Amino acid sequence: MNKTIRRASVFALLLVFALLIRATWVQFYEGQALADDNDNRRNAIETYSSPLGNIIVAGKAVTGSERVTDSDLAYKRTYTNGKLYAAVTGYASQAYAPTQLEGIYADLLNGTDSRLKTVMDTVTNQRAEPGDVITTIDPAVQKAAYDALGDKKGGAVAIDPTTGKILAVVSTPSYDPSSLTDANTAASAWKQLTTDSDKPLTNRALRQPLPPGSTFKLVVAAAALEDGLYSSVDEKTTSPDPYTLPGTVTELGNESASAPCENATIRTALRYSCNTVFAKMAVDLGQDKVKAMAEKFGFNDDQQDVPVRAYTSVYPSGMDKSSTAQTGIGQFDVTATPLQMAMVSAAIANGGKLVTPHMVSTITDNGGDVLKNYDDEASTEQIVSSDTAEQLQSAMQTVVEKGTGTNALIDGVTVGGKTGTAQHGENNSQTPYAWFTSYGKADGKEVAVAVVVEQSNAARSEVSGNGLAAPVAKAMMEAALKN
Repeated sequence: MNKTIRRASVFALLLVFALLIRATWVQFYEGQALADDNDNRRNAIETYSSPLGNIIVAGKAVTGSERVTDSDLAYKRTYTNGKLYAAVTGYASQAYAPTQLEGIYADLLNGTDSRLKTVMDTVTNQRAEPGDVITTIDPAVQKAAYDALGDKKGGAVAIDPTTGKILAVVSTPSYDPSSLTDANTAASAWKQLTTDSDKPLTNRALRQPLPPGSTFKLVVAAAALEDGLYSSVDEKTTSPDPYTLPGTVTELGNESASAPCENATIRTALRYSCNTVFAKMAVDLGQDKVKAMAEKFGFNDDQQDVPVRAYTSVYPSGMDKSSTAQTGIGQFDVTATPLQMAMVSAAIANGGKLVTPHMVSTITDNGGDVLKNYDDEASTEQIVSSDTAEQLQSAMQTVVEKGTGTNALIDGVTVGGKTGTAQHGENNSQTPYAWFTSYGKADGKEVAVAVVVEQSNAARSEVSGNGLAAPVAKAMMEAALKN
């Protein structure tokens, strides 16, 4: 064999070895990654080869599966009252990655969760029967919130203060998850939803923090009572009216010039929502103490999972005294979700104890056996004293009975609340945000609620927490306490 042939043979042999090595590498080291790739059609075929498990509300499935005849994907997801529950379920789509509970429990719902496998499934290498997700959602409270928000842009959350169970999660405008389930039609629906200026895919209840306005005054009041700056909600504060922001010549006033805010007690200051009182109170406490109290309630927690991960509600740091004063009235860089403000009212209503909020009660296998019980795992933390909580409850009741929150009054129910109107846009050039956070108690039952209305058809002069958000909260509390 001449030298040229020999060299060509060696080169060809090396190419064969390289090909074998590469094939082995792909098969054994990259195989799983390729199998899990979102663009791998086989995954979708496998996922939708049989009906999915369901998301359950009050014993009834709000999801389902429908047979498809014109596709290699045998089944597609369906939804009952899809718009009503979209902020809870999210969507499971043949074309797009699942979201909300559909995404978090995708393995459970499609039968690939290892906890579902029986011995026979393992022996035959078959996919297990899917499991179900049992939510804590109360359908009456959910519907009350959805109907009351109507065509307003906003979000609402209701929590049982004693158990941490989330009874309602509503975001409007909503969308029908069914429009995204079929791969053949999902693209057009996706384009419409993602280009809509109202952003219906955004979960405003959990994942859009906004300035909480005067509802944050509850946190500042809690800090003042816990710190001993003031011993009682009925002790007079040292609060000039107007209040000159430290280091500036800017005077901060109050919404009503006739409100008795000068040196007002905390009760009176909450009743009339006195900006001057809480701005100075935040400065007197200092940003570190206000921040510490805010964090006890859940602010600055970047892992707030319910189990959907809520966006972080923020209390800032590194401010001058003027900015600290503005945080005292829920402005500057303070932001909160309705979930967060519902947690504030829940802890106050529950004697100062904050129970971990959660909207999934249990997850089960196909036979109904519990795989995980979230109700049993909910933790409880005493974040303010029972005395502070009782005083704030009393002051919040004054707000509703004869203050800025009278639209939340319910016959036969003890209701405490706090209104808020937060500035929006540069120099408050856009429609303000209307907030209301509250609790209701009747016949041994309790509920805590928070509502934000970003935008409505109301005239700017009519935008207020009492005018727009309080009626929504009232409807939710009535539904929760009546059932």
